[in-house]
Amino acid sequence: MSEAILNLEGKTYSLPIVTGTENEKAVDITSLRDKTGYISLDPGYQNTGSCLSAITYIDGEKGILRYRGYPIEQLADRASFTETCFLLIYGNLPTEEERKDFSQKLTESSMIHEDMVRFFDGFPSTAHPMAILSTMVNALSVYYPYFYTEDFMSQTFDTMATRLISKIRTIAAYSYKHSIGKPFVYPKHDLRYCGNFLHMMFDSPVKPYKVEPEIEKALNILLILHADHEQNCSTSTVRLVGSSMVNLYSSICSGICALWGPLHGGANQRVIEMLQSIKDEGLTIKQCIDMAKDKHNRFRLYGFGHRVYKNYDPRAKILKEQCGVIFKKFDIKEPLIDIALELEEAALGDDYFIERKLYPNIDFYSGILYRAMGIPEGMYPVMFAIGRMPGWIAQWREMHDTVPFRIGRPRQIYTGETMRDYVDMMDR
Repeated sequence: MSEAILNLEGKTYSLPIVTGTENEKAVDITSLRDKTGYISLDPGYQNTGSCLSAITYIDGEKGILRYRGYPIEQLADRASFTETCFLLIYGNLPTEEERKDFSQKLTESSMIHEDMVRFFDGFPSTAHPMAILSTMVNALSVYYPYFYTEDFMSQTFDTMATRLISKIRTIAAYSYKHSIGKPFVYPKHDLRYCGNFLHMMFDSPVKPYKVEPEIEKALNILLILHADHEQNCSTSTVRLVGSSMVNLYSSICSGICALWGPLHGGANQRVIEMLQSIKDEGLTIKQCIDMAKDKHNRFRLYGFGHRVYKNYDPRAKILKEQCGVIFKKFDIKEPLIDIALELEEAALGDDYFIERKLYPNIDFYSGILYRAMGIPEGMYPVMFAIGRMPGWIAQWREMHDTVPFRIGRPRQIYTGETMRDYVDMMDR
């Protein structure tokens, strides 16, 4: 086994090197504190591997993303979202029999308990859909309490997984309907996963909604692209919370709350707001680029750059193509897409962005595509959560399958006051 040598205070320590299947390397510091009394310090965990995982592979330098070994480009082009869910959770693409069984379970789980429907009456109309979503997902643990178990490989897990994947779209659509004061639309068993969601979102007695194949396919692609992305903020949250042995529903609830933040699931909404402000203020593309490069200027070019990718985000390429398909098919006149395309062209030809490897990420085009589909901005992080559900479930399961199982417990370096004596109030 390869080893890394650490010289510390005149002593030498050997630490094992772990190599992944794609030749990624890590220094295993599991025994660092026991051997040396030291810990590593890595704010934001930018250089810390929290686990070994066989789910998602990313090469940020080359712009590669694979689920269980399958390139994201192939899955987005040829797979269904439900097929991708099965792949992420169980490790392989389903056989025809497995696909039918999985789809049947999703269909059977699409309704939510009628008592839970009454929960929506307790939310004000101003409630953000993400707040409703997280609350309702956590409430599943109340309505299905017999699914608290340590047998994570049993049929119990399968039921929890399909229940979450299926019901989250129903809860999401109901959250939207509640926010606009419209009656709920129940799922239809003859529609596929994405078509069913669109039906629940937009159908009404006054104006029946027709599910367009191109829109259904675009949504299928969006959900696949969001399905997993390694150890990001929300996924790490699901793992950390789940490490306390709390149930899957509550673990997923924590991930939804983490995803809600504007630096994570709300980033594409910021892109839309930025593009809209550029349009409203009549800014030129050159002005935007110049302001983005000025560190003293408050303007931010959202949708560019990524913590992992130092190349073009492969998901952004796919969504850019989808924008072209949808806008052409439905003859959509959207000035924001024109601004986005011009911004991308200008940025990719500018040395400032080239040197810093700032390329468009998935958020740059996902909001524009959702907007073209009629999905309002407040629902963007909710759409992200629907797509990320199978990834969260897969990561939760993988963590529980890991031996030895450990509760998450990061360390810290204390920088506060040294010991001091208590002083009575009258003497202060």
